[in-house]
Amino acid sequence: MAIEIRVPQLPESVSDATIAAWVIKEGDSVNEEENLLELETDKVVLEVPAPASGVLTKIIAEQGATVFAGDVIGMLEEGAVAVASKGDGEPEGASSNEASASPSVRKLMSENSISESQITGTGKNGRILKEDVEKLLQASSAASVKTTAPAKPAPSLKSSTDSSLDSSLDKEGREERRVPMTRLRARIAERLLEAQSNAAILTTFNEVDLSEVSRLRRKYQDRFQKSHDIKLGFMSFFIKAATEALKRYPEVNARIDGNDIIYQGYYDIGVAVSSERGLVVPIIRNTDSMGNADIEKAIMDYATRARSGHLELSELTGGTFSITNGGIFGSMLSTPIINPPQSAILGMHNIQQRPVAVDGEVVIRPMMYLALSYDHRLIDGQAAVSFLVKVKELLEDPASLFLEL
Repeated sequence: MAIEIRVPQLPESVSDATIAAWVIKEGDSVNEEENLLELETDKVVLEVPAPASGVLTKIIAEQGATVFAGDVIGMLEEGAVAVASKGDGEPEGASSNEASASPSVRKLMSENSISESQITGTGKNGRILKEDVEKLLQASSAASVKTTAPAKPAPSLKSSTDSSLDSSLDKEGREERRVPMTRLRARIAERLLEAQSNAAILTTFNEVDLSEVSRLRRKYQDRFQKSHDIKLGFMSFFIKAATEALKRYPEVNARIDGNDIIYQGYYDIGVAVSSERGLVVPIIRNTDSMGNADIEKAIMDYATRARSGHLELSELTGGTFSITNGGIFGSMLSTPIINPPQSAILGMHNIQQRPVAVDGEVVIRPMMYLALSYDHRLIDGQAAVSFLVKVKELLEDPASLFLEL
């Protein structure tokens, strides 16, 4: 029986989508719920699962096409078997990639430059599952992933622009390439311009001595990792410090809605994550009720799924405050841009050993510059400066975080 493959209901506020890539080719067999293709919206990448087991007989909407919810984009023959598949249907002993992993899993492995020899499959007959790949990615540091990633465009960009990539030469014979923006990159550009056009953005700076935080990390790192199966990083301290400071300065946690100010009595902090598709800001919700381990696990999970393009729309919407860490790329100082409709964003930077004066003596300490960009329509300079000073104080005396002083 022929089944129509339709574009699923799109997330709220998303009107259309672009077909980023068909994972299954015409004539290929597919299992029910196996990923057929990826749809790229201006916020997230969505997977479209097969409605039944069978053979993909026809692709109606090709890669790069713009589609709407309910559009028919392909046809599936339920219960059919691809001519090229093995007669016995058994995966044991097969040497092909199809036997060891599904197409969507192979694509995820390819995006992250992972070979089959690096993974032990936990599925039936040793089949590599999506969870196996994500577990390996979580175990790898962001630096190692960046180092081993192949020097090529992001998968979604490559798949949606290869056919339209325009190479040319300038007047002096040097090569130029014209590549369309991805929907995500276009949306990022739109929101950044909106923020600068609609808010009176100012930035205040300070610096923080991270000696005590560094000492705690060194002292408890092994025990923390053994107890929680995650490393103790700096970001969880900053999120906890920002949360406590937001409690004391509620206007920094508020937003403007028309002629009203909405004071939000909850703390949902967005953490900027860089991926090959662009910058995304997943939200860690209710940070006031989370411990360091919960925060570190949430950050690792978001970073892993951001790289593979599997964040949910609900994880990217909302938020009362944001933190961005340019220091992981070596930034010394910056003026971050507010993430609307939020009213402020905290910028972290590179940690450097610098000479500072302490009790009349010059000592070497691990120092970081902090930047707070804020909407001056809502937040006065005194509140912004005081908020940043409070973050500094909490980080320089992290015991006060846990004692709620």
